[in-house]
Amino acid sequence: MITTDIAIIGAGPVALFAIFEAGLLKMRCHLIDYLPQVGGQLSEIYPKKPIYDIPGFPSVLAQELIDNLVKQAEPFNPGYTLGERIESLEKLGERDFILTTNMGTKINASVVVIAGGLGCFEPRKPEVEGLSNFENGKGVSYMVLDPEAYRNKNIVIAGGGDSALDWTIFLADVVNKITLVHRSEAFRGSPDSVNKIMNLASEGKIDLLLNTNLTKVTGDKTLKTVAVINSKTKEEHVIGADNLIPLFGLSPKLGPIENWGLNIDKSAIEVNTDDYSTNITGVYAIGDINTYKNKLKLILCGFHEAALMSHSAYKYINPGIKYTMKYTTVNGVHEF
Repeated sequence: MITTDIAIIGAGPVALFAIFEAGLLKMRCHLIDYLPQVGGQLSEIYPKKPIYDIPGFPSVLAQELIDNLVKQAEPFNPGYTLGERIESLEKLGERDFILTTNMGTKINASVVVIAGGLGCFEPRKPEVEGLSNFENGKGVSYMVLDPEAYRNKNIVIAGGGDSALDWTIFLADVVNKITLVHRSEAFRGSPDSVNKIMNLASEGKIDLLLNTNLTKVTGDKTLKTVAVINSKTKEEHVIGADNLIPLFGLSPKLGPIENWGLNIDKSAIEVNTDDYSTNITGVYAIGDINTYKNKLKLILCGFHEAALMSHSAYKYINPGIKYTMKYTTVNGVHEF
């Protein structure tokens, strides 16, 4: 049994900052995340992409922000259970929760904070013959974790949103050959990215196939070919490829959280904006997973929510004990 003051479900940027805010109040946190590493969407989906709206950083790479948040949290000695998903939440007493993961790990906490972003993400997979045969490191992947893994290879990217466009632009200088397949002539990505894609295609740096759908993938132990068809001309084409990256977005799912008795509106948890508490006493929700009037799904808003949540959690865990807030410029940061 793992024992902690605050159990945080999720390990994205808002959850990581909550460690710091709780630590200033002498509360220890333990984080649980289904992903194998901390960082949430930032580390899993776009670690190399710059973020421009973090105060004090004109530009910061997503993974760099996560690394800094982890370092900021280190003095407070947080615990982590990664690669496991919380399956059940049981309230034993007024300040006594037991959380159990899919692997049987149990965490005893006085407060539970749900900071799971948009929930557990699952990639939207196209209906392509043979696709599942080449998942799990055999040539088909649904996100780009390490661009260097594609150096000097022949790859196919499918999609028309920002992720497909951005990674095509970025990888054009990394791979041997890149083909972008899109089912329409109109893109959903930013106009600037669309212009860059068109320029790369006209310069012969990428192959661009519009009005085209994936139909079949083949290979031996690993991917060898990607078959496509033009929806207008019905012309079929087979592309030799080492990797296929379908980027049709991710589908968030709340998972077991849906069955915990929380007030949920459109796959988000309703909270009281006084302290971001839920309808279950002792359970809070911060970051993209919560909802309230005028909600903005921004990392900086999640940071604000984490701060207010921490002060409320302190009062909940320590009833009757007065706390006088002191600024870190005065008090510093004291390690556990």
